[in-house]
Amino acid sequence: MSELPDWMYPPREEGWFADDLDHLPQAPRHTELIDGALVFMMSPQRSWHSRVVSGLTVALESLVPDGFLAEREMTIKLDRRNRPEPDLVVAEAEYDPDRTWYAPSDVALVVEVVSPESADRDRFVKVRKYAEAGIPHYWIVEEEDGLPVAHVFELETSTTSYAPAGIFRGRLERPVPFPVVVDLDALVPAVKRTKRAD
Repeated sequence: MSELPDWMYPPREEGWFADDLDHLPQAPRHTELIDGALVFMMSPQRSWHSRVVSGLTVALESLVPDGFLAEREMTIKLDRRNRPEPDLVVAEAEYDPDRTWYAPSDVALVVEVVSPESADRDRFVKVRKYAEAGIPHYWIVEEEDGLPVAHVFELETSTTSYAPAGIFRGRLERPVPFPVVVDLDALVPAVKRTKRAD
């Protein structure tokens, strides 16, 4: 068994802290912090995932109100031991070229596009953490017959948990967190699609 490089060992007994991520230039791209542990995305990204994230980013960037940004792969500093990196964040913030994270209070929407290696974190771990941090809207996008399906959740503030707000195939249309209309099927090339069963 090979020995880990020095930078991979946590700097303290309690593990890593959110601010440590800004001082780890050796860490792989898309490194997240979950409960004080570094999580690396080691598998190659699938084209389906990349296209859905890119397409949603472009679509939402064209729809967000003034003063909001849609940005892919930007971490959210939930607390000192948790700094996940969702696939897409919509935040009320000014553009800052040096930004490396958002505060939960700035975030209106988080979108996770599920990959096999992230499925449990996206469906169970992150959904709880985002809700507890008070992020009002969470979408999980799954693959179904080669096409994106959006599972939409809204925060129930009295319980700090998410309530299902719908499952969308073909077209995602919502009035919150701002008026949204997205052609989900158009996010992936037609030649790669499997015909959706009616």
